[in-house]
Amino acid sequence: MRKARRASNVEVPSFLRQLVEETGKLVTFFFKGEKAEGVAGDLLDDDDEEGLVPSPYLDRPVLEKHTAEGETKWGASYALASMQGWRTKMEDAHTCIPEIDRDLAGWGYFAVFDGHAGSMVAQYCSHNLLDHILATGTVKAEEDQEEVMEGIREGFLRIDKHMHNITRRESWDRSGSTAAAVLISPSRIYFINCGDSRTLLCRDGRVSFYTEDHKPNNPREKERIQNAGGSVTLHRVNGSLAVSRALGDFDFKEVEWRTQTEQLVSPEPEVFEMERSPNDEFLILACDGVWDAMSNEELCAFVRSRLQVCDDLREVCTQVIDLCFYKGSLDNMSIIIICFPGAPQVSPEALQREAELEEVIEGKIAEALKILRSKDKEPDILYVIKYLTSENIPELPPGGGISSKRECIISAYQKLTVTYRPQEHEDTGDSEVSC
Repeated sequence: MRKARRASNVEVPSFLRQLVEETGKLVTFFFKGEKAEGVAGDLLDDDDEEGLVPSPYLDRPVLEKHTAEGETKWGASYALASMQGWRTKMEDAHTCIPEIDRDLAGWGYFAVFDGHAGSMVAQYCSHNLLDHILATGTVKAEEDQEEVMEGIREGFLRIDKHMHNITRRESWDRSGSTAAAVLISPSRIYFINCGDSRTLLCRDGRVSFYTEDHKPNNPREKERIQNAGGSVTLHRVNGSLAVSRALGDFDFKEVEWRTQTEQLVSPEPEVFEMERSPNDEFLILACDGVWDAMSNEELCAFVRSRLQVCDDLREVCTQVIDLCFYKGSLDNMSIIIICFPGAPQVSPEALQREAELEEVIEGKIAEALKILRSKDKEPDILYVIKYLTSENIPELPPGGGISSKRECIISAYQKLTVTYRPQEHEDTGDSEVSC
């Protein structure tokens, strides 16, 4: 039986470079071109002689990925993947601590930090936030839920105050960072959210809990979200910062007569707890570069489907990053997936369905190339992709669609175009596509 195709690390084929270049032209037009009509003047840099701000986007994306994986002593496995993408700098950071220490046997801590305006705050928090939480003395083997939650909040306030003092003494950048984290005890999961990153728990095959970066339009909407298991954190501050909760961002925390949590940007996280269950399948922590491209339900369904055909959790993380990139995400992307013992496993039935799906896709590509041949045209990957998108192909990965089968498309396209020749006359109906 075949497993799902692995993401390729080989030289990018010319036709893929063509795709990247065409996408790059679009990005350049929208984000690096001349000042467009309707763009607010205060969004432009007055110091720039041409009235343009330096673009936060590259001409070509950085596609190299950082991946890692590991296991816990309490039966879970985890993996992470991150990619710079179209952004000029990589500002994400992460922390994976599967076993905190001997006094907290069975406790784990995982976090994703999405930096903005620099990476210093995100990097510092990735190395030091847990220490500030543990220094409160509230996280103990004899677990008290309320104390643990209060200790998490206090730890965030402490590290933010500490960084603020350092910033006043040293030449730190003016960066900030959101945070999405989980603290896992032998009996409970503590969900931690500060800003527009997000955590998600899949239990019994569906989204069981999530922290949501949504600004409700009215109190009823807020109540609906909270009743559905979501938390509300996203606002826009003074038209320039898209989060009302973040670590760092000290330019928005300089009102001396206000407390830390009453500043324009608050470092206080929202903390929720949930009892663990044998039906828990996996946790996802990701920055908004991922959530910009996929909804909770889409990502949950996609990861479940990939776990049934791929036993390499790093590869599953990589496939999520690639999918979000090809669905249009322009941001840095980072994701951590933590699989509990109840997570889906690779099955012969799922592998067979995947193999049959890839055969169908290859047949559709052959059809597209046959149409091009009949018109005496050269192979065109853009035409093939448009053709596939227009076709009703059953059994595509839920949440991923045809975009998630990029590697299959590339492989089939390369195979079918090796001996491709445009034909000068109409098909008689008996000719076959060269393969």
